[in-house]
Amino acid sequence: MGIMAAIFLIYLRRKKNKHSASTLLFRNTSSEPSSKVDLEKGGNYHGVQVFSYGELEEATNYFDSARELGDGGFGTVYYGELQDGRAVAVKRLYENNYKRVEQFMNEVDILARLRHKNLVSLYGCTSRHSRELLLVYEFISNGTVADHLHGERAKPGALPWPTRLKIAIETASALTYLHASDIIHRDVKTNNILLDNNFCVKVADFGLSRLFPNHVTHVSTAPQGTPGYVDPEYHQCYQLTDKSDVFSFGVVLIELISSMPAVDITRHRHEINLSNLAINKIQNKALHELVDQTLGYESDNKVRRTINAVAELAFQCLQSEKDLRPYMVDVLDALRDIESDGYDDKKTHEEMMTQSPDSVTLSWTSTKTTPTSSS
Repeated sequence: MGIMAAIFLIYLRRKKNKHSASTLLFRNTSSEPSSKVDLEKGGNYHGVQVFSYGELEEATNYFDSARELGDGGFGTVYYGELQDGRAVAVKRLYENNYKRVEQFMNEVDILARLRHKNLVSLYGCTSRHSRELLLVYEFISNGTVADHLHGERAKPGALPWPTRLKIAIETASALTYLHASDIIHRDVKTNNILLDNNFCVKVADFGLSRLFPNHVTHVSTAPQGTPGYVDPEYHQCYQLTDKSDVFSFGVVLIELISSMPAVDITRHRHEINLSNLAINKIQNKALHELVDQTLGYESDNKVRRTINAVAELAFQCLQSEKDLRPYMVDVLDALRDIESDGYDDKKTHEEMMTQSPDSVTLSWTSTKTTPTSSS
């Protein structure tokens, strides 16, 4: 009997220790004390709806691979239908470890307080203590800009130049709003620019977003982003500024002009990156070799003038030194002027291309206060 009692005591002690370790592990995965309210049963977090894991599992047909919309740096996105009939995009983060929880909370915090017609809307999320971390966005049905330029939805002539210019303006408007909110997107690319059925822009994927503190001109951090879009100065010096987004947007502008992808290993080794290819063509007065010929560049004078002007702006955005790039608010103003034909249209293509290498030799100083409105 004495031996049996001793064995039973050892069992109880081990069970208690295992429970304590499990409790400690759970506490260490959260930087905040557990709430007495079980958010899995509903409620709000930062003003957005908290969904149960089961509800989103059902909405996506148990994360059916046939419903995958895309794969990002932090997770896979699935199409879903909520019980109230809403179509949604559900982002499923890869790992539920502390780093992912931190990124998850960062994205919820940022998205919940931003309101702009050209930013994707966040409907809700799961609790940070959920079985998996899930974000629920509005579903944008018409794919990405990349799809329409050089992807599965690309068709010659299907995306005319006025529509592309409108896409550029709306994307610049969203980025200007983010910068006015002290937020750097950090992963601006055509795959993160969604389009609705009217080809209106919704900028998405804030998984890499970071708030940058007031009175700090740059943030030192390990380089992240997508090859072909990363600011060369950031990549070398680990200095992140709002001008990093400007460089990436310059690549987007060249994609809109050329219909070429940002990276293509089949191109000449010095032109694998579209940014290098574009700079070479512009400096050598060979922009016509870069432009998608289905846009009417050779046959429509207004199209030619506006493409020349956008190429000049992109050239400025793609400067290696950040101080030579414009601010996003200036980029937005320039694009709006180009759309309204409010720039000096007496400049010929040759004059503009000759000016390009010299037009960015002075540091940019914005003459305007960055707007904070969502228009």
